[in-house]
Amino acid sequence: MNGAKQTATRLAWRMSLAGVIALLPALGAQAALLVSNTRGDNVVMIDDKTGAYLGDFITAGSGGLTDPDDVTLGPDGKVYVSSGGNTTGSILRYSSSGAFIDTFSTGSGLKRPYGNAFGPDGNLYVASFRSDQILRYNGSTGAFIDVFAQGNGSSAGLLNGPNDLVFAPNGMLYVTTQGSVADGMGGISYQFDSTLLSYNVTTGAGSLVATPSPTAGGNGYVSLLGAVVGPDGLLYTTDYAGGIRSYDTLTGALVQTIDTGALFGGSIATTIGNLVFAPDGTLYAPVFNEGAKGVEANGVAACAVATGSCTLLLSDSTHLSRPIGIAYVPTPVPEPSVCALMLVGIAGVIGWRRRSAQPTGER
Repeated sequence: MNGAKQTATRLAWRMSLAGVIALLPALGAQAALLVSNTRGDNVVMIDDKTGAYLGDFITAGSGGLTDPDDVTLGPDGKVYVSSGGNTTGSILRYSSSGAFIDTFSTGSGLKRPYGNAFGPDGNLYVASFRSDQILRYNGSTGAFIDVFAQGNGSSAGLLNGPNDLVFAPNGMLYVTTQGSVADGMGGISYQFDSTLLSYNVTTGAGSLVATPSPTAGGNGYVSLLGAVVGPDGLLYTTDYAGGIRSYDTLTGALVQTIDTGALFGGSIATTIGNLVFAPDGTLYAPVFNEGAKGVEANGVAACAVATGSCTLLLSDSTHLSRPIGIAYVPTPVPEPSVCALMLVGIAGVIGWRRRSAQPTGER
């Protein structure tokens, strides 16, 4: 084969293979839910349509992962997970495939990190639950910047026991609090009501948005946990005691209460973890029932906010262990049949290349 034909053959081979690779995301692609297990020290993948367990995204203890709570997709495409116990904590960073990269942020008084979110200023904000603080870190390097907000155990309606946090399109930071007061050594006491707060990122000024009442199907108290802004612009919160509420971010008015009741069919109200919206408007949240003898059931709920109803996407206490954090990842997860089709296509390209490389009789 002369040089010109060899060059043309190689070019055709590369273009054909590149074409196959370019089609991979479009062939049978489906999204995955990343769910953190606080009692399993890992993060698993769940099919958002079927509820099927897709395997571990982050294996148990990878990078020192302990009691993982919030799972956040960073602006760099990496995955940031809140990790740590009552007296310490860190934000661990993982690749898009779940491989440990580094301890992105830690120290500076961080104790039992719950919610973490990147702000409009590009920095990372972390709720330090057992120090009643929101700490701010450089969004590129992870270096500590400052204490953005501090609780005050002597007054109600302030940053006492911060759980989740989320930035709304209006630039405001919304924070759910449990109402607990830290003793500075990792211990807490329950002194105040659970609240929803808002903060101006520019000035640091905070204000009380709501002090909700217990839901009808809850456990008789309120302990706000997750927070997310929906595609309708409303702020949705979950309640450890049971229930989902939505609020108008402009007025702070309560818009809707979704009574989750006993999703597992028992008499114990379902505890709701964090929450995330899929592009189709479905609201997903990890759920579990916790009785006197510990966790009794684990699963993920799928909710239709238009109808105010939730159903179990799955109930799985084999792969889920007190799940709290959740993230939606539009990552291609090809079905087996699609994988087989791709392999056949690639094999055909390889065969074509080999046949093209055979001698043609020309000298």
